[in-house]
Amino acid sequence: MKLLSILNLLLDENTEVSSFRVNVIPVLKIIFAALIAVGSIFMIVAVICQKGNSNGISGVTGNADTFYNRNKGASLQGIIKKWMVIDAIVLFVLCVGFLVLNLIYSG
Repeated sequence: MKLLSILNLLLDENTEVSSFRVNVIPVLKIIFAALIAVGSIFMIVAVICQKGNSNGISGVTGNADTFYNRNKGASLQGIIKKWMVIDAIVLFVLCVGFLVLNLIYSG
């Protein structure tokens, strides 16, 4: 309910609200764009740093598939995956917020 009342206030053609739209929303758009850029760079780096799930042709070379070899760094990989999911959710919310700001004020 509160979100709808805030959106109605922003869409109102009142002069006070209009000055708010002209002065504040462009700054919010810049902040959102910067946060989206930082989140995207983090996502790219996290994807590049991830290790593959398979060992390639380890069956041909004779490497033993032991418990230690399978879980050797799984904790770091698990943390990276968890942060990637959080980053993806934050990026989605920021993109939707940026879209709403563009619908309210496209100047």
